[in-house]
Amino acid sequence: MVGAQNIFKHVDYLWEDKKAEKLGSDQVALFLYRSNILGQDLRITNYGGGNTSCKTMEKDPLTNEDVEVMWVKGSGGDIGTLTRSGIAGLFTKRLRALKNVYKGLKDEDRMVGLFNHCIYDLESKAPSIDTPLHGLLPFKHIDHLHPDALIAIAAAKDSEKITKEIWGDTMGWVPWQRPGFDLALQLEKCLEENPDIRGIVLGSHGLFTWGDTSYDCYINSLEVIEQASSYIENKIIENGEVFGGQKIQGLAKKERLDKAAQLAPILRGLCSSENTMIGHFTDDEVVLEYINSNDLNRLAPMGTSCPDHFLRTKIQPLILNLDPTDDVSDVEAIYKKIEPAFEIYRKEYNDYYNTCKKPNSPSVRDANPVIILYPGVGMFSFAKNKQTARVASEFYLNAINVMRGAEAISEYTSLPRQEAFDIEYWLLEEAKLQRMPKEQPLSRKVALVTGAGGGIGKAITDKLAEEGANVILTDLSEERLQEAVQSYKNDIAIYVQSDVTDSNSIKESYKQACLTFGGVDIVVHSAGLAISKPIEETTDKDWDILQDVLVKGQFELAKQAIKIFRKQKLGGNIVNIASKNGLVAGPNNIAYGTAKAAQQHMSRLLATELATDKVRVNVINPDGVIVGSKIWEGEWAEGRAKAYGITVEELPAHYAKRNLLNEIIYPSDIANAVFTLVAILNKSTGNIINVDGGMANAFVR
Repeated sequence: MVGAQNIFKHVDYLWEDKKAEKLGSDQVALFLYRSNILGQDLRITNYGGGNTSCKTMEKDPLTNEDVEVMWVKGSGGDIGTLTRSGIAGLFTKRLRALKNVYKGLKDEDRMVGLFNHCIYDLESKAPSIDTPLHGLLPFKHIDHLHPDALIAIAAAKDSEKITKEIWGDTMGWVPWQRPGFDLALQLEKCLEENPDIRGIVLGSHGLFTWGDTSYDCYINSLEVIEQASSYIENKIIENGEVFGGQKIQGLAKKERLDKAAQLAPILRGLCSSENTMIGHFTDDEVVLEYINSNDLNRLAPMGTSCPDHFLRTKIQPLILNLDPTDDVSDVEAIYKKIEPAFEIYRKEYNDYYNTCKKPNSPSVRDANPVIILYPGVGMFSFAKNKQTARVASEFYLNAINVMRGAEAISEYTSLPRQEAFDIEYWLLEEAKLQRMPKEQPLSRKVALVTGAGGGIGKAITDKLAEEGANVILTDLSEERLQEAVQSYKNDIAIYVQSDVTDSNSIKESYKQACLTFGGVDIVVHSAGLAISKPIEETTDKDWDILQDVLVKGQFELAKQAIKIFRKQKLGGNIVNIASKNGLVAGPNNIAYGTAKAAQQHMSRLLATELATDKVRVNVINPDGVIVGSKIWEGEWAEGRAKAYGITVEELPAHYAKRNLLNEIIYPSDIANAVFTLVAILNKSTGNIINVDGGMANAFVR
C-alpha cells in the first residue's frame, strides 16, 4: 500500500516492503515479521500481550499428505520479540476435532493439555490458552491484540452498541468470557452468523482481526484500531475535558522527580513486607492527567478490565493520601501517615481472596500493591524485578488510556471481582508461575558500584548483575561508563557519571538509583587511584586527592546510603575495596597506604554503628591486581616497578611469586569476594577479606 504510513495517525505503520520481499513466500517468516512490528507499538499491545498466527500447508511426516498447520505464538511469549522458537505448530484439523470431546466450561483446563495431541512441530513452544481462538477461525493470518482504543470500546457500558455505531455490520462482538475453548466456540459462532465481518470485538478484553496474507492482516488490524482511536478522539474533543477535569495542580518536573526519589525507598520498604521488590517511576503526561483529575478516586478503585492488565498490576492501585506539597523528608512522619493505607490495602486484598477463592484455588499471593499513585507527582510500580515493574507500569498506563476512552464515549466498566479472581488465581496461571526459573541469589537487590567504568569496578558490577542484581555503574569517566553499560541487557543497569569527591554528585547517583529501581541495597566503593612516591616527593595534592577519593568518598557514600537504607528498613550491605597496603608497611607508599588504612578502620567503625539497622559493612583487600586494572595503566605501575627494581612487564609475575599460592590475582577474584560477602556470608560484618594469594605479613590476625 503506497503511502500507507500517511493514513494512520494513532498507530505506527512499520511495514517495510523491502524487508518483507526478502522473506519471499515464507508465510511463517512473514507472520513473525508482522508480529514483531505490531509489538513495537505499545498502543497496539504491550509486552507479553496478544497473540498472532498463520496457517500453511505442510507435509504430514507420517502420510506425506498435504495438511494445514497453524503456527501461533506460544505460551508466555511476546509478539514484539517473537522468533521461530517461540511459536507452536499444530495440525489445524486435530485442533478443530477437539470440539468432539469438549464438555463445557468446567472442562477448560483439561482442554489445554489436549493441545499437545495436536502438535505438528515437535520443537513447538507450549501452546497457550488462546490457541483454539485462532484454530477455530478459518483465516490464514489472524491477530489477537489489546489496543487501548479497542479495549476502551470493549470496556464501555454499551460496548456492543458503540461497536455497531463505529463499524456497522463489518465487525462482530462477543460479550466478556474468560479465554479458553468455549470463547473459541463463541468466535466461531459469531463468524457463522456474520460471515462478512472483518474482525470481532471481545467485550472487556480486546480485538480479533484477520486477512488472507500477512500484509492484509496487518493493514486490517491497523485500520480497525485507527477507526476506534479516531472515534474516541472526536468524542474527547466534543466533551472538552477528560476524567472530570483537573482537581489538583501537579508539581513542576524537577520537583516531581526530587519528591519521587525521596519517597521511592519508603514505598519500596512498605511494598516489601513479604518479598523485597524492585521499583519503577513514571510521570508520563497521561498518568498526570489521570492522577490529578476529579475522577481518580471514582475510577481507580473500580479496577482494570482487560485480563492482561490486572494480571500484572493487580486489580486496583493504591492512592497515596499525600498532598504533592507535603514534606517527605521526615521518614517516620511519612511512615506514620501512609503505612495505614498499605495495611488497609493488604486487608482488602486478603478479603478479596477469601471471598472469591474456591476449594482448589492456589494460596494467596503477596497482598501488597503493585501500582501506587501519588497525585501531583506520578506513578510508582513495584515487582520482583525491574522488567516486571516497568511492564506493570506500562500496562497500567494502558488501563488509564482505556478508562479515558471509555469515559469519553460512554461509561467505563471493569470486570466483576469474581471474574478477575478466576483469572488471577486460575490453576493454569499458577502452573505457569510454578514453571518460572528459580530466582538468582541477588534477585530483587540493587547495587551501586563506584569506579565501575573498568577494571575491578566493572568486574564487580558484572558479577553482581550475573547473579541477578540491578546495578548502577558510577565513574568519573562517562566515556568508560557508556562503553561498560552496553554489556548489560535492558532493565539490568544504568550509569551515572559521578565524582566521589563531590557530595552533590554522589547524591545525584543515589537519586537516579531511587528513581530507576526504587532504592539501593548494596554499595561497593571501588573507585580509586594509586600514587607511589617516597615521602619527600609526595605533594599536598597527592595526599589530598587520595584522601578525597578513597576516604572522604567512602564516608560520603556511606552517609548518604544509610539514609536510604533506613527509609527502606530492609537492611543493606556496604563493601569497601581497600588494599593489602592498608595493613603492610611497603616502600614509597605513605599517602596511598595511609588512605587505605583509613578506609579499613572507617569500615570497622561503620559496622559497629550500623549493625542495629541490619547494615553490614565489610572490606576486601586486593593485592597486585595488575591484569585488567585501570590504576596499573599509568605512573603507579612504574612507581611500584621502580620500588622493587624490576620492569613494569615483570610486575604480574613478581606479585604472583611473592604470595603463598603463587597466583596472579584478577579483577574477577575481587568480584567473587564481593558476591560472597553480600550473598552468602549474611551474618558477617566488620570483616576484612584478603584476596591476595596469601601474604603472611597482611594476615589480619
